[in-house]
Amino acid sequence: MATSGIEQQLIDLLTVFLIAGGVGALLAKIGRVPYTIALLLAGFAASIVGLGIDITLTHDIILLVVLPPLLFEGAATTDIDEFRANFPVMAVMATVGLALSIIIVGVVSTRLLGYTLLMGLLFGTIILPTDPVSVLSLFKQVGAPERLSVLVEGESLMNDGISVVIFSALLALVEAGESAADLATLSGVTDLVSGIIVSAGGGAVVGLACGYLIYRVMANLDEHMTEIVLTVVLAYGAFLVAEHYLHVSGVIATVAAGLLIGNRGREYAMSPQTKTAVFNTWETAAYVVNTFIFVLLGVKTPIRQILAEIEVLIPAIVLVLAARAIAVYPLTGIVNRLSNANVSRKYQHVLVWGGLHGSIPIALVLGLPESVGPRQQMRVLVFGIAAFSLVVQGLSMKWFLRTVGVRTSGEEQKLYSLLLTRAKAVDEALDEAERLHDRNLIRTDVYERFQREYGREKKELNHVIRALLEAEPSLLKQELLQGEARILQAEESAITEAELSGQLSRDLTEDLIAEVREKEARVERGETTVTSDVEHEGYREFWRERAEEFGLTVGDEVLGESEKEEITHDPEMDLPSMKGDERTPSTDDERDDSNAEGRGTGSE
Repeated sequence: MATSGIEQQLIDLLTVFLIAGGVGALLAKIGRVPYTIALLLAGFAASIVGLGIDITLTHDIILLVVLPPLLFEGAATTDIDEFRANFPVMAVMATVGLALSIIIVGVVSTRLLGYTLLMGLLFGTIILPTDPVSVLSLFKQVGAPERLSVLVEGESLMNDGISVVIFSALLALVEAGESAADLATLSGVTDLVSGIIVSAGGGAVVGLACGYLIYRVMANLDEHMTEIVLTVVLAYGAFLVAEHYLHVSGVIATVAAGLLIGNRGREYAMSPQTKTAVFNTWETAAYVVNTFIFVLLGVKTPIRQILAEIEVLIPAIVLVLAARAIAVYPLTGIVNRLSNANVSRKYQHVLVWGGLHGSIPIALVLGLPESVGPRQQMRVLVFGIAAFSLVVQGLSMKWFLRTVGVRTSGEEQKLYSLLLTRAKAVDEALDEAERLHDRNLIRTDVYERFQREYGREKKELNHVIRALLEAEPSLLKQELLQGEARILQAEESAITEAELSGQLSRDLTEDLIAEVREKEARVERGETTVTSDVEHEGYREFWRERAEEFGLTVGDEVLGESEKEEITHDPEMDLPSMKGDERTPSTDDERDDSNAEGRGTGSE
């Protein structure tokens, strides 16, 4: 019996998810390969054996259906403080770095592939956007440092949007029959740069405006199912409003909306139940969408054509990796010199090798019109480079992290994270019980039961955490260095704000900033300025010298006996095993070689 079109599409869709179910069941047993890469390999196998899946993978399916939920979920689960702290590096790599890589690929493509310069630039724009999904899943699996995940994902979220804008501008020039010479003029460069700024900035404004609108609605609503629907409307709505009505970047709009809802919305507009429901829903949505796209990428990869173009494909892979490296190393070095970014050499290695290429390059190459001459060869090259990066670079990432010396968390770190997370959850539960009791939503005897149950667990957790820290003192020092790094950033921000508001002169600002930077340098070397000796400070700030010069008394003499007693008898101030020269890596793990490496690329 013949099947209708919709029935056949359902059968094909079920086939995709049957493949995914088989892959998931297999990974549950062996669990050594990232899920997305395993799906891609399964898709390759289905393609080789001739399993017919008649779902056409198009530019619009990827950009309009697949991309918004992936972008929104990625942005919503990004810590805004980490994003802000690493923004200079990510912004430079997603703008200057992307442009530099495009130029390198464009110029070399004229000799390697025989393209015109404009066509080479278009090819570079298509292939260079990064896809962090596979790398991030592996980072989580091996316990890679959080900062590394933020750098990889943050750059991807930003360069995806900018690359789409550049692609549209270059494609318009190609279709208009213009050449790279037209682009190289002052007016051509000005038009291109202004177009990128308007599109990217406009997308950010649209995303923040849409996000704020939904945020205000959610803040006055406590119905988690409705709030889930609102976030879905936001993810797709921000993209469509920006891209199709205002003609600015839909990718950046969705990212901006996700950052707002995932951070400010999570904090101020969602109840505990809503947080769980919303973020579980988006985690599931991203999982399903990734399942769909990676199986189809494998099935639709033209393996025979790739093999036929292998002599061109291998140099193209080397070119893309080289262009990425040429952008990453000098630019992160410059940012390191101009800021306190401190992206170590080993992190730079990971940024180069972890720059995988996936759904965005595929979407862009599928969007090429037939009027683009080397369209078919570009498709083969993009699919081939994407397959290499996802499979070879993705599968080798665990080995690569170990080879370059990036520390991954061991079992003790995982247990510590588990205990801290549970302790935070218990505190939230106690606060929520108190809130319900204060609003007369639960009786006093019920509230007291909650207090007894969670209070007992809180005390038990505190004892277990302390025992773990005594057994593994490196955990405490790592947490201390991580906290100190963030506190020093807050100090520097407060000093700068005082200068801007006129409370502090320029020379005093420079002295205070220099002192903070000296403390930061110690933290980078794995040395804390917070002593475990409760009777003495670990660092003598220069304000004490100024006060003594003025004739004022400083030090313990100004403290009353009760104040001294409070400090010296605070059990939480006693930091075990913080004496001697024990050196443990700081929060990002790149600090351990900072003496030898300087600040990134040779700053001594």
